[in-house]
Amino acid sequence: MKHLVLWFLTAALFLSCSDELSNNRPYILTTATTGGAYYPIGVAIATIAKSQLQDEHNISLSAISSAGSLENVKLLRDNQAQFGLLQGVFGAWAWHGEGPVSRPQTGLRSIGAMWQNVEHFVLLSSLVTDGTIRDLGKLNGDRYVLGARNSGAEQTGRFILETLGVDYENSMNLAYMGYGGAANAMQDGNVVGMNVPAGVPTSAITQAFAQLGDRLTILDFSEEELATINARYNLWDWYELPPGTYPGQQTTVRSVGSPNVLVVRSDVPDEVVYQVTRVIWENLGALQDIHSATKDMDLDIALKGLGAPLHPGAIRFYREKGMEIPANLLPPEA
Repeated sequence: MKHLVLWFLTAALFLSCSDELSNNRPYILTTATTGGAYYPIGVAIATIAKSQLQDEHNISLSAISSAGSLENVKLLRDNQAQFGLLQGVFGAWAWHGEGPVSRPQTGLRSIGAMWQNVEHFVLLSSLVTDGTIRDLGKLNGDRYVLGARNSGAEQTGRFILETLGVDYENSMNLAYMGYGGAANAMQDGNVVGMNVPAGVPTSAITQAFAQLGDRLTILDFSEEELATINARYNLWDWYELPPGTYPGQQTTVRSVGSPNVLVVRSDVPDEVVYQVTRVIWENLGALQDIHSATKDMDLDIALKGLGAPLHPGAIRFYREKGMEIPANLLPPEA
């Protein structure tokens, strides 16, 4: 009998230690390459969450870089990350199993819309004719960067160009690089342009304009082009870049933007998601001091542009704020 009691006590001790180790394990927030806004904002979110939640709630969050939205969907699926930043269209693609995401990701849940992801289709000014994105279909085999291979930038770039009927496969010689690498390649004269969907201002565009100035142009979108890309997913809206947004930028650029979304696995505990959601919105001023792209963030639009239903922990926070949850954002288990 003594041996049996000792065995149970030992087993309980091991289980307790295992639970403690599991609880102390930091949750991973996957972001994107370091040249855009995802990584620094993700690091800021993780730092704020850890500083405010670790001691009292034993919740720790760590940010990692990645190739972007498509890789983030895979990392979340495989539980190599529990939180992730996605371009808004990837939230819809992942939930429905559309676009580059072959199967519905039913374990994906939204936390909220963050800052605007603004389309920066950049081209050497010498190759610009009418100044809109359709200029990319007039290139003559020039090297152009749509993004790193399998990145969110590449996939959304392809989606926008294909939706607009731009024959980029024949007009461009595609190169695959991250934001920083693409900016360096432009400065070195190795590529004629790059696609950088990111928060404003983004460091890769600032870097390129600081070196090349008016030799670069960010292409505009027309009313018709905005309506066309919104036909399947009504996510994009106008986003104007006033003169001086980037070094040497002399005129207003009329681009478009869609929300970046913070998502989480459905099996992350409700209390964890509630606390992370709470500290993000209660520390919005600190986030905005760290990166100006987050000045787009507003609780009033936190539920706009979400492609996957909300996590119950996030729903609890928004309801405490008196917000009504649209039926399409209620999770299946609600």
